[in-house]
Amino acid sequence: MQRRIGLVGLTFAAFTGMVGSGWLFGPMLTAQVAGPAALVAWAIGGVAMFLLALSFAEVSGTLPLAGGVARIPHFSHGSTTSMVMGWSAWIGYCSTAPIETAVMLRYASEFMPWLYLPGHSGETDFTTIGWIFAVAVLALFVVINAFGVALFAKINNTITWFKLAIPLLIVAVLLIDSFDGSNLTDHGGFMPYGWAGVMAAVSTGGVIFSFIGFRHAIDLAGEAENPQVNLPLSLMLAILISLVLYVLLQLAFMGAVPGDLLSGGWSKLHFGQNLGPLAGVAMAVGLVWMSSIVLAGAVVGPFGGALVAVGSNARLLYGMARNKSMPRSLEKLSGSGVPMIAMLVNFIIGAVMLFVPFETIVALNGSAITLSFVAGPIAIYAFRRELPDRLRVFKAPFAPAVGVIGMLVVTLVVYWSGWHTTKILIAVIAVGILLYPLLRQRTDGEPSHWRRALWLVPYLGGLALLSWLGNFGGGEEVIPFGWDLLVALALAVMGFVLAFMSRTRRPELLAMIAHHKVDEVTLTDSTPY
Repeated sequence: MQRRIGLVGLTFAAFTGMVGSGWLFGPMLTAQVAGPAALVAWAIGGVAMFLLALSFAEVSGTLPLAGGVARIPHFSHGSTTSMVMGWSAWIGYCSTAPIETAVMLRYASEFMPWLYLPGHSGETDFTTIGWIFAVAVLALFVVINAFGVALFAKINNTITWFKLAIPLLIVAVLLIDSFDGSNLTDHGGFMPYGWAGVMAAVSTGGVIFSFIGFRHAIDLAGEAENPQVNLPLSLMLAILISLVLYVLLQLAFMGAVPGDLLSGGWSKLHFGQNLGPLAGVAMAVGLVWMSSIVLAGAVVGPFGGALVAVGSNARLLYGMARNKSMPRSLEKLSGSGVPMIAMLVNFIIGAVMLFVPFETIVALNGSAITLSFVAGPIAIYAFRRELPDRLRVFKAPFAPAVGVIGMLVVTLVVYWSGWHTTKILIAVIAVGILLYPLLRQRTDGEPSHWRRALWLVPYLGGLALLSWLGNFGGGEEVIPFGWDLLVALALAVMGFVLAFMSRTRRPELLAMIAHHKVDEVTLTDSTPY
């Protein structure tokens, strides 16, 4: 792979992943669950992801590898742990491009009604011709990515400027023309559904679904110029810009909703058209012309999100193959340095996922990818201890605390997604573990390191038990709200400590780095590897 993508390209890859389709439906979903306190939900989600990204900002610079979410735990905890993290991420990643495509085509159906069945209620209720068209759109993303990361970055940068400009224009118009501050205090008060509503909005209201897009910069680390500098900067910049944009969108949306639409409270808010909440509120206040701008953004935004997701997912599967967790053929690169076979496999799975109910793949997307983010928190302190002399331009402050906070963020987000989602996630991971012996490459290389993965048993088991007895998404509500957060904190601390005790020790870690030919990358390194 060639190191051809710079700071702007990495930042825009992360930003476009975070501002895909989330800005189209997130403002209303979070308002329905949390009321005006949706502003707090966005702040919590943004800060949480920022703290989680701190660990990746350091470890991705320490080992800047393609498909980093899967490859980093391979070095910190061995093959089995990296398989579980990679498998969880891959399942989530495979659903991202179909989600973005379905959202984009739902909006496009305003002028292409033949895409969907008459009276459809879901984003994946395609007609036969509609499904073929959706598959063709997925294929277009593959074709663009096939030309290499340099062309991808140029196209994505252009799209991202539009993705930033359109929401900002909508925010400015709504704030200037239609903002009513009383909406934030009337209709049940600022926090009508309490802290439980805020926490649910973070996980199921679109907040986490939006912010997890920062991962794309991590997966492109193997093709980053000056990764020691550009990776940390791109992660921090992308999350901060996205947080500001989402807070402004939420504020403008809630302030512009006509009071008569809130007579039944925020949870009953609904617009009787298919253009989405932002276009709905624009039409409700007489800004009919703005619906065209929203429609343009509804096509450009998800298009960019799906484009970067297809490229990122290919790097992830490539990384799993490099870990020997997937067949060797998935390691092969095209003449443009692109893992084409991996991309084609993902394309087939994405086409099948277009048949899955939309709500199911959205919920699984957020929880599965977030669980895989454990890779950063468990690696940061392990690498500090075992690779103290490796070049680190960026060093996260208080590494053990950053690791624990990262574990807590992951634990809470998966818990908040609810028992219905968590039990599916655990089942998916169990399937991956059962398939691992069949998928793993038969080599005389590294062992499976299954003992180093044993910390996952009490951690995932405890997470499942907490979700079952907790208060979200079908939980039994045995653990009172508030106490469940303390249980989650204890579970995160336990998981971090057990993972640290199970880390790969220095002699074997250095041997693994040499075996995989992972050279230390200097500040000016732009050479292939």
